[in-house]
This record gives sequence, structure tokens and C-alpha cells, in this order.
Amino acid sequence: MRLRRSVVALAAVLGLALVSACNNGNDEGQGQDSGLQKVSYLTSFNTFGREAYAYVALEKGYFKDAGFDVTINPGSGTVDVMKLVAGGQADYGIGDFTATVITLGKQKLPVTTVGMIHQRSLAAIVALEDGTIKKPADLAGKRIGDQPGSTNQVMFPVYAQAIGIDPASVKFVPSPPPALPQLLASKKVDGIGQFVVGVPLVEKAAKKKAVTLSYGEKLPDLYGNAIITRTDLAKDHPDQVKKFTEALLKGLQDTIEDPAAAAEILKKHVPQTDVDVATEELRLMAKFVKPNPNDTLGAVDPDRVQTIIKLLDDAKAIKPAGAVKLADVVTVDLAPKG
Repeated sequence: MRLRRSVVALAAVLGLALVSACNNGNDEGQGQDSGLQKVSYLTSFNTFGREAYAYVALEKGYFKDAGFDVTINPGSGTVDVMKLVAGGQADYGIGDFTATVITLGKQKLPVTTVGMIHQRSLAAIVALEDGTIKKPADLAGKRIGDQPGSTNQVMFPVYAQAIGIDPASVKFVPSPPPALPQLLASKKVDGIGQFVVGVPLVEKAAKKKAVTLSYGEKLPDLYGNAIITRTDLAKDHPDQVKKFTEALLKGLQDTIEDPAAAAEILKKHVPQTDVDVATEELRLMAKFVKPNPNDTLGAVDPDRVQTIIKLLDDAKAIKPAGAVKLADVVTVDLAPKG
């Protein structure tokens, strides 16, 4: 396998093997006493503040009300989440939509997306104000720390084309995610791959202000994270998928309405949570979830998906061009409509 799995991913596999439901319509997926459908869910990456909405849905009983007994496990990036869902170690997971499309162009994994968490991409390169990166063009010739196979790294060639630099001029330094803020603070790298909402954590670690180069500013059509499930689950149990998506999005709505309360719920389930940092992450995330107040939460626009696929084809991020179609990446009938 091209990408190594992190320790977190291994832990997820071991844990999920015990709790993942078969979801084949028999009693294997039913809780023995509660009558609830057992479901396993992977966050997009670890249990940072940005992942709080799943815990909000769990804590407030939205999953239970929809008929689910949900176990939440930390994910370790889009590609690993896709593989775990495809292999049946998880029923649902969260991954960056663009990275999902690119990955499906390389590997025909049996997964699909059924809704969007973010209407705009969170991917970014983050540097420090006292460093050498001030604007996108400054990235040429620089060293960027990031986990191999991360969303930011997978998408970088597309971003590089948009800002007019050669992607080969930037060296990505393989780095474990927990070490990224300190690597940047110690100036062992010029920048790091990071989500926009991760800036508060970076600034706290570095005790300096950050410079954020957002992919979404140059590529506004890109979605951020999406809800991923197996294609057979979407095909054979569409009502279950819709109910799960609706419950998760209820948690997301509450989270963007009250980030501080969501951060407190996250801390209840993940004790090491820094509530102040998590609250700020969620405050920043809100405008990516609903850029406009009247936007439909979780909505998928098929025309926009087609635009994204063409963008990736043109950037040669999908090889061969045309290898990925709309139906390969999203189950439109199950997704909220804009």
C-alpha cells in the first residue's frame, strides 16, 4: 500500500472490527437489548474541535432518535477513511471531497458520498508571519511539512496550477500530524499542510501569528469534507443512510449555532480537548459549513460536482481524464438538495 497507516488508523481498525455493523438487513447489526442499529463512524482526522458535531449528535440523542447506536472512532485522513469504509471496518466516515474524487480516480473503492459537511474547502498551507511565506507565489522552493497522503498534499498540484507555480518546486516533508505545529515553530519547515480551522492550534503552539494560504480562495468551487459510506449500503439501505445523514447534520447545525457548547460536549467525550481552541476552530468552521445563511446544510449540487471533476481533469489530477464520473463519487438521490 502506497500510504502507511498511522497508529490511530491501526487502533481504529482494531476497535472497529468489534463494533462495525454488517448492515445487510439481518439481526447482526441490531443492538441486543436496545433494538437500535449498531453503526460505526470515523471522524475525518483525529478528534480536533472541527469534529465536534458527531459528538453533539451522539450526546443530544439525534442518532438514537433516528434508530442508531453509534460508535465514533478517530479517523486518520481521507484515504484511510475511504479504505476502512470500503473494507467494512466502518459504516460511515468523513473525508475531503476533492481528495475523495482524486483517490477514486486511482482506486475504484466501493464508496460514495451522500452529503457535504463544508460547502467550501478547508485545505490550506499555513506559515508564520515572521517566516518566508507571505503569499502563494512564495511557496516555490519551500519545504512543507505534512502527513503523506493528506488532503492538502493530494490536492496541492491543483492548487499549484491555480497559483501559477510548478508543484515539483515544493518539497513535502513527511511528518506526523501531532508534530506539525512544533516543526513549524522551530522553523524546520517553511510551512505545514493544515485546515484553515487548525490555525488557532498552530498559533497557540508557535506563540506567533500565522499566514494562511487557503486553497478555497483560489479554487472556490471545491467542497470541503463530505459524508462517505459504502456503495452497497447506499444502494441496499437508502432510508438508513438518509436517516443517519439527517441525524449527523442536526449535530452540525447545533455546532455552528453554539460552538462553545459543542466544544464542551467534545471535551466530555474527549477529555484532552482544549475547549478554547476547539471553540475557536468551530467558530471559524461555521462560514465554511454555511457560507450564506439561507444555504441548505449538507447540500450537494450535481453541476458543481461536474465542475470539480472537470477542474481535476484539466489539472491532470485524475488520470486518465474522464476516468471519474458524477455517479462514481456521489449518490445524488440520498444527498440534501441545495
